[in-house]
Amino acid sequence: MDEFNGNRRRTELIRGVVLEKVKRSPLHVAVASRLFNRLSASAPAGVVVWKDDPLTFADSEPEPDVYVVCGSKDDFRTAHPSTAELVIEVAVSSPALDRENASLYAEAGVKEYWIVLATEWQIEIYRRPQNGRYQEVRTAGTDETLECSAVPGVRLRVSDLLV
Repeated sequence: MDEFNGNRRRTELIRGVVLEKVKRSPLHVAVASRLFNRLSASAPAGVVVWKDDPLTFADSEPEPDVYVVCGSKDDFRTAHPSTAELVIEVAVSSPALDRENASLYAEAGVKEYWIVLATEWQIEIYRRPQNGRYQEVRTAGTDETLECSAVPGVRLRVSDLLV
């Protein structure tokens, strides 16, 4: 990876264009870590929880904050996953970009996409991808418990995810 001001540059390929990723704030890191830990603890057998690792699509290779795929890590020794059951992005400074990426995930058949709006204490939930768009979109507040329709057994209280 290229060096930039003594730090590793964080980039990802989106629709054929290499984009520099937004620097992660302490809040972003804390929420993403909490999500990863809670999902890892509650994920049923037969799925793997990944954090900051690539998904490979036709013209893109995003690195979502957290995502869940069917199978085991051994299934991905020679290729990155090409879809996911659930993708979660933590949005502290980039909710507009994360909303734009919803079509990218829908086109790749990602069954459920969550955008954690950490400063607003809300989570946007996108479900039922069809023709490159999610057919169901809703927002959950702190008093709600989310059940991932794509990964049975994943149940998380919104207030427990946010710090």
